[in-house]
This record gives sequence, structure tokens and C-alpha cells, in this order.
Amino acid sequence: MGSGKSTVGALLADRLGVPYRDTDADIVAAQGRPISDIFVDEGEPYFRELERAAVATAVAEHTGVLALGGGAVLDPGTRTLLSGLPVVYLSMDVEEAVRRVGLGTARPLLAVNPRRQWRELMEARRPLYTEVARVVVATDDRTPEEVAQAVLDALELKDV
Repeated sequence: MGSGKSTVGALLADRLGVPYRDTDADIVAAQGRPISDIFVDEGEPYFRELERAAVATAVAEHTGVLALGGGAVLDPGTRTLLSGLPVVYLSMDVEEAVRRVGLGTARPLLAVNPRRQWRELMEARRPLYTEVARVVVATDDRTPEEVAQAVLDALELKDV
């Protein structure tokens, strides 16, 4: 959450000359409403099923840079689907998250005590992120351009 996946993903796609896709945007487009509304109206389990399906579809169809929502790795099937792919985990600490997004209530899993909830989410998810990631790139105190370059370097890719 707030790691810059959308911004960095779009930069990477541009630099590599490939299309960019974000599964959260796919869900919003298909549902015609924001993710926060889906959480409120239908609940997290319903959203996670939409997310699982969106990731499976995108991995099958998309050949460029793909950004996944922060909770996508919670699904064991999604983790299996991602194994062997060049997955990048964009990491950051809570202070950086606060600086970037303020940990506001537009993020449904952070509606109450956002700092504590962000830490708890990250403690639970970090092992899953590192399990599926080929590389980990820290985003703290870096511009999106610097992060994109670090990803290219870590994956040993050249831009076009």
C-alpha cells in the first residue's frame, strides 16, 4: 500500500516499451465502483475473490508490466501462479507510507489506527511478498524514477 506500484509500474512499462496493467484498476473498471465501496458493501472475502480472478486473468492475458494489489498474495493459488515470474516486491517502512499517502481512510484495511494496522498488515504479508518476489527493491527516500531504475538493475533488464 503506497509503495508506488502504479507509478513505478507505468514508468517501467514505458522504459521497457511494453503495456502496463493494474489489477486494482481492472476490478474498479469491472465493478464500476471504488475498491473501498466493494469492501463496505460486499466485504473483504468478496473483494479477495474478485482480486484472485483479476490476477489470474491478467497473468494469462497480459505480457507487460503488471501491478497487483497489496493483498493479492494472500491467496495461495495466486502465489503459485506467480512462482517463476519476475515478481518485484517494492518495500517501504511505515514512516514512508505516512509521508506518501497519509494512511488515510480511503484504504479500507486502515480505517482505524492506520499506523498500527499498516504494521500488522506488513508483518503478516511481508513473508508472502518475499516468497513470491524474485527481487526486493526498497522505495524509501527514492523517487519513482530511481525505484524504476533499481528494478531494471535488479532484474538485469535494459530499457528501450
